[in-house]
Amino acid sequence: MSPTTESQVRELRQFNRFYTQRTGVLDPYLGSEFSLTEVRVLYELAHRDQPTAAELAVDLSLDAGYLSRILRRFEAKAWLARVPSPADARQSLMQLTPAGYAVFEPLQQASREQAQRLLAALPPAQQEQLLQALRTVRAVLEPSPPQSPASPARVALLREPQPGDMGWVVQQHGEIYAREYGWNLEFEGLVASVVAGYVKNLQPDWERCWMAELDGQRVGSVFVVRKSKTVAQLRMLILTPAARGLGLGGRLTDTCIEFARAKGYRKLVLWTNSCLHAARAIYAARGFVLTNSEVHHSFGVDLVGETWELKL
Repeated sequence: MSPTTESQVRELRQFNRFYTQRTGVLDPYLGSEFSLTEVRVLYELAHRDQPTAAELAVDLSLDAGYLSRILRRFEAKAWLARVPSPADARQSLMQLTPAGYAVFEPLQQASREQAQRLLAALPPAQQEQLLQALRTVRAVLEPSPPQSPASPARVALLREPQPGDMGWVVQQHGEIYAREYGWNLEFEGLVASVVAGYVKNLQPDWERCWMAELDGQRVGSVFVVRKSKTVAQLRMLILTPAARGLGLGGRLTDTCIEFARAKGYRKLVLWTNSCLHAARAIYAARGFVLTNSEVHHSFGVDLVGETWELKL
């Protein structure tokens, strides 16, 4: 180890105190009920594929007993589910429940907004100066990346919509359905009218939209709209090809179901077409039942429209 001076240690500690206070990561984390350590555990559970408690303890450098208490609290709140590991019966694989994701995602969004405010207060030149300094710190303290560049960890999250998201939703529906199913501009026009109606007539206490991000890029969306006091409708579930096969379609659907139940709806309905096999599989796996089918010619092609319902 290299020699250090007392003044160097003091300067580093002063910076640590300044930075943790400025970024709001001291207890409680960003004004929430959680400590920084609890949020770190939530983050790992949200972005890993069924880790074990032993893996989290090692990777987060946490005392096993302390981590166990955190996990027991999450489990008592129904935020965490465990399943036996097929490789080792003594271990359990863990994952966040839909309720757990609902707790975590506002924290993630609050952190993003806090970082955005910190950067927005600086002129562009100083923004880049700050980010370059942070890159230097990371390069010095972590000279070797924790994972192979060939297989980096993928960060997926669901968040509230922001300006520009609604246009993205319309664009993706138009492009993807034209490319994959041969649908014409009529469909893009229909989606545009649905999105415009949602924004114009939004009932925020009863309706929601979630955007899915993967590695910081928009990759999907879903909407819940109110049809009546007891019936909600799931609309415009979509994922880009790059985001398929990662479970995001299921997460978006589960989030809609959780929201509808929490709001007291008795039924969640949706309309789709028989050619959308991946979406239909997601709905069927969650208990939706096909209640009606009807042949129609729309968007330049012959289709079979379907109504699906889930009793809540």
